[in-house]
Amino acid sequence: MILIVDSGATKADWIALDKNGDEVFMTQTLGLSPEVLTREVIEDRLANNFEISKSKTKVKRLYFYGAGCGTNRMKKFLRNIFKSFFTNAKIEVKEDTYAAIYSTTKIGHQGIVCILGTGSNCSYYDGHQLFQKVISLGYIPMDDGSGNFFGRKLIRDYYFHKMPQALGLKFSSEYNLDPDVIKENLYKQPNPNTYLATFARFLIENKEHPYCKGVIDKGLQQFVNNYIMQFELATKVPVHFVGSIAYFLRDELKAVLERNDLVPGEIRQRPIDGLVEFHKATI
Repeated sequence: MILIVDSGATKADWIALDKNGDEVFMTQTLGLSPEVLTREVIEDRLANNFEISKSKTKVKRLYFYGAGCGTNRMKKFLRNIFKSFFTNAKIEVKEDTYAAIYSTTKIGHQGIVCILGTGSNCSYYDGHQLFQKVISLGYIPMDDGSGNFFGRKLIRDYYFHKMPQALGLKFSSEYNLDPDVIKENLYKQPNPNTYLATFARFLIENKEHPYCKGVIDKGLQQFVNNYIMQFELATKVPVHFVGSIAYFLRDELKAVLERNDLVPGEIRQRPIDGLVEFHKATI
């Protein structure tokens, strides 16, 4: 059995294939980002999923693509956990950028591939190899244009009284904005980046409001400036995206790209389907 996983910070999609490439099962867990989770939490998330747990000895190869797997230390950390759980499997751990590439870009084709979901990232693919100029430092100093970036912006503007009053009242009616609740989630609970990203839904649902339009436009432009424009060929190759923020703000994203003379490419909410097709071709 082959197990293919695309794990963001919020959730992870799992698809198992048999030796003929036919689907055995599909399931979902919470995200398994090694940057923000302990070994115990990750092991619990594996063990508490029925399909994964019952099949763990049948897995011969595990292909894991995950947020937070950009450094060798994080890859090793996850690989050791998986080796203990999937005892008969060969383990391959790569950062989620590879999942984005394999699901949007054909082998041999150039492109810039971006992730805009709970977090954000950007790479150049020359048709065979991945190149990054910026190593992500996670959700606190980076992740421009992401769900947690927009969530942090909304909370700050609300508390600094920069959000229009009527919109602020609506915001406070949909979320618990008690300072103790916010601080508990940010500083004591796991996945603070995922918590921040939950507020991005408000921005998407109210994206026609002038304030929200401005926040979206500035955030996406900041992503373009800091991530996409780092590559010399940015205006010469298509720019692809995966992730919920890119998908649900695709019209706004395309407008920002075109304003910067960039060529919009594929925009997918989830890369898992493209990943399955990629690995079926190699079985």
